[in-house]
Amino acid sequence: MTLTDTRVDDGYPTRITGTPAHLPRVHPTVWGTEADGPIDAATLANHETKGYTVVEDMLSVGEVQTYWQELVRLSTDEELAKDERVITEAKTGEVRSIFDVHEISDLIAELVRDPRVLDRARQLLGSEVYIHQSRVNYMPGFKGTGFYWHSDFETWHAEDGMPTPRAVSCSIALTDNYPFNGGLMIMPGSHRTFVQCAGETPEDNYKSSLKDQRVGVPSEDDITKMAAEYGIDQFTGQAGSALWFDSNIMHGSGNNITPYPRSNIFLVFNSVENALEEPFAATAPRPAFIAGRDSTPISR
Repeated sequence: MTLTDTRVDDGYPTRITGTPAHLPRVHPTVWGTEADGPIDAATLANHETKGYTVVEDMLSVGEVQTYWQELVRLSTDEELAKDERVITEAKTGEVRSIFDVHEISDLIAELVRDPRVLDRARQLLGSEVYIHQSRVNYMPGFKGTGFYWHSDFETWHAEDGMPTPRAVSCSIALTDNYPFNGGLMIMPGSHRTFVQCAGETPEDNYKSSLKDQRVGVPSEDDITKMAAEYGIDQFTGQAGSALWFDSNIMHGSGNNITPYPRSNIFLVFNSVENALEEPFAATAPRPAFIAGRDSTPISR
């Protein structure tokens, strides 16, 4: 039994048994003001409209090399490979993602507290923040598989108990992003619409969904309608660039069949005023390494 049909205060019902609908978002995207951080008013307004912002050269060339070496170290750590936080490709067995990476790597823990990162998160969410999820993603050349179209918030709401879309993701590129090596695609403006999904959440759904998500994704008809209304942008640019995007924006990526790998550090910040509750459409919450339940504010 799920909680979807019985919880009366759920503003974003999903994993339903009927026909999915497109619901208007009732919460802001930007919660702070220009005075609250490094992002200027025009960029904040654009983020409110489009649902994402690109920060070029957020990391220096030297920093990119340092973090890239850290990703290599983590992916070749034989002891870490036995950990459930390491997700492998379904077909090749190669490392796909490593979760809870800010708890595993001191270097990435420092990055979470870096003013270039933390101050932007606080400004966009208008409050103190904590890490809802952290991971590093590996998309090797020739063999890297993509992520199907989805809204992160749909999953975080249904399976983690995140009440509202007051969360923001920061994807920091550690390799150059080209249009042809599986770069992230985003539907600008789609964050203003919550797309319901059909189907009941299976028990321990995360064990398969982190490799190949089948539940909690919109239908092809929904994606077609969204693409027609909002269009599709793609995150391209040099290593060191960062993409900040709203938790409810529709996004996905294709497979990488080129020789050029695509890897990134992925940090999700949630407002301390948006702490997780019980899941809205699952029988039990996902493990804390996927959805942090400690909402203690990040301090420098």
